Amino acid sequence: MIEEAIAREKERFYSRLSTIPGLQPMPSIGDWILLKVKDPSECARRVTRRLVPGLISVPRHVAGAVRVTVSDPKTNERLLRALREAVA
Repeated sequence: MIEEAIAREKERFYSRLSTIPGLQPMPSIGDWILLKVKDPSECARRVTRRLVPGLISVPRHVAGAVRVTVSDPKTNERLLRALREAVA
């Protein structure tokens, strides 16, 4: 049941992320989503400055991308707002 709720939220969150210009969500496994962005380090820095650390990271072996954790809907909406501003 919990896995189903997480899967539904991930699908909803992925769909919302795909509407943000400058972000390109990539198919991902687990409770995170990989996003192609122009400047991963700057994007992660801006988002982390606004939110709790740990929601976004820069993967070492994937160029031009950040990784975001799928959380509860309220946290995900805050993350969406921060990402929208970070890539604007």
